[in-house]
Amino acid sequence: MERSMDRNEAIALLKGLVEIPSLSHEERAASAWLVEQMRAAGYDRAYVDGAGNAVGEMGPAGAETTIMLLGHIDTVPGAIPVRIEETPAGPVLYGRGSVDAKGPLATATAAVARVGAAWAAEQNVRLVVVGAVEEEAANSKGARFIRDRFDGRTEPIPNACIIGEPSGWQRVTLGYKGRVLVEIDASQPMAHTAGPNEGVATVAVDFWNWLAALAQVHNSGIDKTFDQLSPSLRRLQTFTDEQIQDHVIAQAGIRLPLGFDVTDFAQTIGAWAAARCNLDWDGAPYPAPTPEQPAVFTLAGPLTSIAVKLGAYEPAWRGDRNNALVRSFLGAVRTVDAAAKPGFVVKSGTSDMNVVGPAWQCPILAYGPGDSSLDHTPNEHVHLAEYWRAVQVLEAALRGLCSAIFLLFTGWAYAASAAGHRSTICTVPSTSDVPWRRGSADRRRWRASTRRSHAPHDSASASPRRWPCHTPPPSPHCGCSRRAAAF
Repeated sequence: MERSMDRNEAIALLKGLVEIPSLSHEERAASAWLVEQMRAAGYDRAYVDGAGNAVGEMGPAGAETTIMLLGHIDTVPGAIPVRIEETPAGPVLYGRGSVDAKGPLATATAAVARVGAAWAAEQNVRLVVVGAVEEEAANSKGARFIRDRFDGRTEPIPNACIIGEPSGWQRVTLGYKGRVLVEIDASQPMAHTAGPNEGVATVAVDFWNWLAALAQVHNSGIDKTFDQLSPSLRRLQTFTDEQIQDHVIAQAGIRLPLGFDVTDFAQTIGAWAAARCNLDWDGAPYPAPTPEQPAVFTLAGPLTSIAVKLGAYEPAWRGDRNNALVRSFLGAVRTVDAAAKPGFVVKSGTSDMNVVGPAWQCPILAYGPGDSSLDHTPNEHVHLAEYWRAVQVLEAALRGLCSAIFLLFTGWAYAASAAGHRSTICTVPSTSDVPWRRGSADRRRWRASTRRSHAPHDSASASPRRWPCHTPPPSPHCGCSRRAAAF
């Protein structure tokens, strides 16, 4: 009989993970340790993958449903002594990564361990927990590796994805702003500071003033931070090279709203750079970055040259709030605390949701304990009571979500079997309409309506959810049903 991970074991898991330093590019020890903990907790499979990610899987490898729990195991620099302190609000764990994002990663690891292999096998669901590397390095190496592995060909695209980031135990995060890093390297011949020409450092001042003004114009009349263009100055450096050229390097990070046109922005900054170099723009388009490839171009004027690099680009992403994944969390929060008021939030930062969301197009949200205002701070800490509540919420959400998906497949298969299976197109109900609470009248009515309304049709249906089917007799295990759990 499986033994469920208890509160003390879950806290020991979190504390042990936080105690292992794991800066970006230096995650190997933490990944290996977490894999060992996953094995000890009863995971069916646990390993370090080709990118260095810690990966644990619960449930059959060939299960029809895949739920991805994607956290990250790396942290920003900053040595915070790891300790548990008693406070009036209860014990608090201090340490780098306790909030961002080892707390959410340990939450996912513990919650899946509590669900257990037997239950996952019964539900025919594969739960994949990933501690991804290099999320804080702004290249998301680990998340890109997982995205490309679960591409619908090598491995099935997940039916739902839960990003491990702090949201607070009773809230879910629906979206993150995008990001692009802009770096300019301006140079001009070395000159005496008493000479007639402005020093090269003034180019950086002009660049920042131009960018701030651009954001101000864009944000005029826009009140919500999530919808604004938000630049921040990250780096300024001056030096003289061996060719006796004075340089200034300025880097700005820009948080992007939904729908931001990065191609148009590349033309805009190119036009600014050309004007600053006293050049006439010839109309040729400037290259724009993609999530996989930065854009670099150089403009050389009579005195000043400016090299522009646009990199680390990720588009903004916001998931739908009207689906079974979100509802499973809302119900789970109320299950853990009937007086709790579940809520939604969107974040002004960027996460691995921005990497996998556009590729997978599946229901997605971020969840985890902790106050995100403590991210990267010298005072980073998480309340252990909140952490344990988040473990319970995530466990309940996974059980509710997987039960809804299981009901979808079994209800659809029953309908197809009863009607006979001679068609090439079958319609499948959306799980957004599935009441997952066992024994409810709504659930019984849904089952009845499923059997009446969702049998296969010989002609194209008006339903937007159709999948090709190739298996007489019908089965929820046919290939087309892998994406049938569209929420």
